[in-house]
Amino acid sequence: MLLFPKGFVWGAATSSYQIEGTATGDNKIYSIWDHFCRIPGKVANGDNGDVAIDHFNRYSEDVELMKALNLHSYRFSTSWARLYSDVPGKFNEKGLDFYKRLIDKLLEMNIEPMLTVYHWDMPQALQEKGGWENRDIVKYFNEFSVYLYENLGDVVKKWITHNEPWVVTYLGYGNGEHAPGIQNFSSFLTAAHHVLLSHGEAVKSFRQLGPKDGEIGITMNLTPSYPADPQSEQAVDAAMKWDGFMNRWFLDPVFKGQYPQDMLAVYNEYLPDEIREDNINNVNQPIDFFGFNYYSSLVLKDWKKADTSPIDFDTVNTGRPVTDMNWEVHADGLYDLMVRLKKDYGNIPLYITENGAAFKDRVSPQGEVVDDDRLNYIRDHLAACHRAIEHGVNLKGYYVWSLFDNFEWAYGYDKRFGIVHVDYNSLKRTPKKSAYWYKKTIQNNGFSIKEQIRG
Repeated sequence: MLLFPKGFVWGAATSSYQIEGTATGDNKIYSIWDHFCRIPGKVANGDNGDVAIDHFNRYSEDVELMKALNLHSYRFSTSWARLYSDVPGKFNEKGLDFYKRLIDKLLEMNIEPMLTVYHWDMPQALQEKGGWENRDIVKYFNEFSVYLYENLGDVVKKWITHNEPWVVTYLGYGNGEHAPGIQNFSSFLTAAHHVLLSHGEAVKSFRQLGPKDGEIGITMNLTPSYPADPQSEQAVDAAMKWDGFMNRWFLDPVFKGQYPQDMLAVYNEYLPDEIREDNINNVNQPIDFFGFNYYSSLVLKDWKKADTSPIDFDTVNTGRPVTDMNWEVHADGLYDLMVRLKKDYGNIPLYITENGAAFKDRVSPQGEVVDDDRLNYIRDHLAACHRAIEHGVNLKGYYVWSLFDNFEWAYGYDKRFGIVHVDYNSLKRTPKKSAYWYKKTIQNNGFSIKEQIRG
């Protein structure tokens, strides 16, 4: 039996645009994703989040389902577009009321809220002012954060400033796969710089205005890299550069107050002047915990300069099983990542704020969803978590991604990550086999390593 420490937090995660729906209800304005979804060819099948899984109207039954699954904590995000007003210092009170209702229901069910301030749904009105490329966005984000601290700080004690800065900035501004769809490497670097600065300012404001008994951190998506041949200089160099591009460009400013020197050299001709001139030590604000999302790892054999960016990586297919996202399943990568975080950035409390997998699920004639592949994925990654804790990693909790099948960004509704199946026509929720296994694991604070999952 793999037992976890007393007090280990078992949770599940979602994000506002992916589940809430009610795209324009209660004075909500368009977000960049509402806008992006309406650009032909940007999102699979022309899907959008107008309805999503209608969590805005069904939050009460959804929280009761969380309780039925024994969740200790629920990580969700606030929609900036639901709360935004064009008037400085003013916000949409009707939008705030929704989050108050949600949080009250969570507390009634004895489920701890973990609130992510920003999970990608910037108001389109702010994007039209330049979005994350406009340095004023640091001020706008801080105002938004302070509004949340002042209005929800009495009931929310765990806070996250940003979810996945790399995705926000590279996929949003570098290759354009995500909203707002900009394709420019310098824009990526500018946006990343402002996201990092906004994190630092939001943490400073939290210390002044947030709940005195509260905790704040940030969530990054981290992907470990391995050289295809440890004896190959090219492969070792490629793995190091990937790590700099994906991980250290964000980790080092938050934990060390500086950008990695090797990547400054790689990015030299693309660097905006403000990155060269700014003192980014303000980004290095003390945080109470560090959240990270882990899905997979990469094996690399080479890199080269591309035509419009300084990076182009050659990866290797290892033959490992892959998910429906074509991401390799590599639980050992999660263990390696946690050990590395402790070694390089200190023994700060860690939360795995997302971990999970997309697979093609089917509801059986009996009304069941047997998702052994997902169950096995979660089980193997939790075993890696247990091993890391045994080796001194300060892991405090685990949030499965995702609680529900939902809108999966540029993939629309084609990819299912949930441990709860959602019928997108009827919106019926059906817990999958993985959900029942997770419920039992939470009840036991662990699981048997002898339990057979693969049929």
